[in-house]
Amino acid sequence: MDNTLVKLDGGNASVIVRVTPYSEIVYWGKRLETFDADFADSVAYPVPNGRLDVTAPITLSPEQGRGLFSSPGLEGHRSGQDWAPIFSTVDYDTDEDVGLLVINSQDDIAQLALTVTLQLDPETGVLRMRQQLTNLGDGAYSVQRLALTLPLPDHAQELMGFHGRWLQEFQTHRIAPTHGSYIQESRRGRQHEYFPGMVAGSTHFGECHGEVWGIHLGWTGDHRIRYDVKSDGRRFMQTEALYQAGEISLDTDETLETPWLYASYGDAGLNTMSHAFHQYVRQQLLKFPVDAERPVQLNIWEGVYFNHDPEYIMNMATASKALGIERFIIDDGWFRHRNDDYAGLGDWYIDEKKYPQGLGPVVDHIRSLGMQFGLWFEPEMVNPDSDLYRAHPDWVLGLPGYDQPTGRHQYVLDLCNNEVFDYLFERVDAILTEFPIDYVKWDMNRDLVQASHDGRASSQEQTARFYALMNKLREAHPTTEFESCASGGARIDYGVLRYVQRFWTSDCNDALERQRIQRGMSYFFPPEVMGAHIGAERCHSTLRRHYVGFRGLTALFGHMGVELDPLIASEEEREGFARYIELYKQLRGLLHTGRTARLETLDEDRVLAHAVVSEDGDSAVVLIAQLKMPAWAMSEALRIPYLAPDKRYRIDILDRPEAVQNDSHNTRVLPAWLNQEGFEATGEWLGNAGLRLPSMDAESALLIGLTAV
Repeated sequence: MDNTLVKLDGGNASVIVRVTPYSEIVYWGKRLETFDADFADSVAYPVPNGRLDVTAPITLSPEQGRGLFSSPGLEGHRSGQDWAPIFSTVDYDTDEDVGLLVINSQDDIAQLALTVTLQLDPETGVLRMRQQLTNLGDGAYSVQRLALTLPLPDHAQELMGFHGRWLQEFQTHRIAPTHGSYIQESRRGRQHEYFPGMVAGSTHFGECHGEVWGIHLGWTGDHRIRYDVKSDGRRFMQTEALYQAGEISLDTDETLETPWLYASYGDAGLNTMSHAFHQYVRQQLLKFPVDAERPVQLNIWEGVYFNHDPEYIMNMATASKALGIERFIIDDGWFRHRNDDYAGLGDWYIDEKKYPQGLGPVVDHIRSLGMQFGLWFEPEMVNPDSDLYRAHPDWVLGLPGYDQPTGRHQYVLDLCNNEVFDYLFERVDAILTEFPIDYVKWDMNRDLVQASHDGRASSQEQTARFYALMNKLREAHPTTEFESCASGGARIDYGVLRYVQRFWTSDCNDALERQRIQRGMSYFFPPEVMGAHIGAERCHSTLRRHYVGFRGLTALFGHMGVELDPLIASEEEREGFARYIELYKQLRGLLHTGRTARLETLDEDRVLAHAVVSEDGDSAVVLIAQLKMPAWAMSEALRIPYLAPDKRYRIDILDRPEAVQNDSHNTRVLPAWLNQEGFEATGEWLGNAGLRLPSMDAESALLIGLTAV
C-alpha cells in the first residue's frame, strides 16, 4: 500500500502529513531538523483487543465509514444515501517555498470529492487549513456539517477556552478533560459569548512555559469548536461553521468551501503561540489603507450620545485637537429620525433638523484642524420606526408568518435580498463619496433570530453577503479605514479582518475590566487592531471610578482612543488625557511592531503584567497593573523575558501612581532599583532574577521603559 508522507516546516513548527492512501496529520509540533519516513512507525497506533481488527485513522476529515466512532468531519446525505463516505487520495501537490500542500480525495461510490488545503507559513509557523466538498453525482447532496479536524499529541491534556458577554468579553477558563467531548458554540450570528478560538496544551502550561496548540476559525457567523478525548486516548480539536437545518444543499458540480482554520504551535508557552499569530496577522491579513502610525482618536458617543449640535461638535473638535487627538469620530445620531435608539436605523440620510447646513461644515472644520474624520454606521439593521421599514417591511431577515423579538428596538435586514444589498451599498457609498471620510465605525447591535431568506435558513449566506458588502465598499473607497464594532467584541476574528483594520474590543471602558478583556484578546490579536479608549473618570458602563493614570496606561497597550466630551472635562482631567496621549505617541512605534508578552505573576487575580519588546531587543516597555490589594507586605520579583541576555538595559520609570514613592501609606522604603535614577541590569538578570515590585494600591498601574545601553 502506498504510504506517502509530506513534511512542512515554518517558524518553530513542523507538520508531517500522510497524503496517501488518505490524509492524516502524523505530527504537529516543535520543528524537526531531521526526519525519515520510517520514523512514523514509532508513533503508529496498535490494535487493541475487543475492537475492530484495524485502528481507524483520525484523518483530516474523520470518517464514520472507516470505523472511527467519534465526531465525523462530514455529515450529509443524498436522499438518505451516501451518508458515510470514505475518501481516498487521488493526487496531491506541494509548494515547499510557501509551505503549501493540497490533497485531492474522492469517494467514487458516494460521488463526492474533497480537497484539503494546508499551508504552514514559512516565517511564522502558523498553519491554515480549509476544505472544499464537491458533489459529483446526480441529485442534490445535503450537508449538515463540514468540520476541520486537527489531531493533538497525548500530552496536550489541558484546555483553555474563551467565554464572555456584553461588557465582559474574552474571559478565559481552564479545564483538563480526560474523557469525552468539550464543546463551545455560538448560534447568535455574532460572538460575545464564545470567541471562535481554543488552546490545548501540556499540563499547567502558562505564558512562558509548556507546549501549546492554539486554533482559531476565521469566520464571523455561527460556529462550533470541540475538543475530544476518545475512549482509546487519542485527542483532537475540531471546528466548523454551524449550518442550520436544510441550509446547505449542493447541486451537481457545486462546491461547499469551509472558512479558514488558523493554528499556531508554541514550544515555550502561550507567548510563543501568540507571537506567531501576531506576526502572521501583520504580514498576511492586516492591510492598512494608509501607511502611517495608528492615530489617536476621539469618539463623541459617551460625550453627547444622541444630542448632536453642529456648533457644539465643532467646539469639541477644537478642544480635542488641543489634547493631541488625530482622528475625530461622530457616532450614532447624525441621520434622520435618530434621537434615541427606537427610530431611524435604515434611513441613512443626514438629519436636516440637527444639521441644517448638512455635515459638510463640521467635516471641513475637523479637517481644517489637521484631524481625520470618522463616521458611525449600522447598515445591517433597521428600526420598525423608520421610513425604510414602513416602505419595505419585507426586507427584514425572518421567517414568513412568524413574529420575532426586536433587539435594541431593531431588526436585521436580509442581505441575501439583492434589493437590500444594493440599497445599503448605495446609501453608505453616497455618504463616503460626498464627504472625505477617513474612518468608518461599522456597528452591529443585535443577534440574528430566524436567519432566513425566502423561508430557507440563510445564516451562512448572511455572513457571506456581509463580507461582500464590506469588500465592495472597501474597493470603492480604498483609502477609508473600517472598524468592526458589533457592540464591542462580538465580531472579532480573522475572517472579518480581511476587510477591517480595527476592532472595538468592548463597550466597557472600565480600566479594571479592560485589563482582563484586552489580555484575553491579545492571545490572537496584536495591539494595533485592539481599540482601547480612555473613558471618563466615572465609567459609563460600570459606574466605577479610576484615576486617569490607570485608565491611560490600560489604553496604552492597544490602538488608543478617547471617549469623552472635552468641553466639560476638568482641567486636571484634560491634562491627564493629554499626558497619556503624548506617551502613546512616543511609544506606539514600539507597541505596534514589537513582541507582545504577557508576564507571569504569582497571583494573576491580583497583579497582571504586560510587556512589549522590540524585535531587535534594544527596547521594551512593561506595564504592571495592580488589580486588587497585594496579598503580601512585600511584593514579588517580576521576571521579564525576551530581552537580549547579553545586553545591558537602563530602566526608566515612565509613569507611576502617587502611592509608589518612599514614605507612602504602602511603603516606608521602595525597592532599591526604584530609588536609583538610570538603574541598569542585563537582560539575562532581568529574565531570571527580575525586578522586585513595589507595593501598590488596588486599581493602579506602573509603567517602566527599558533601553539597551
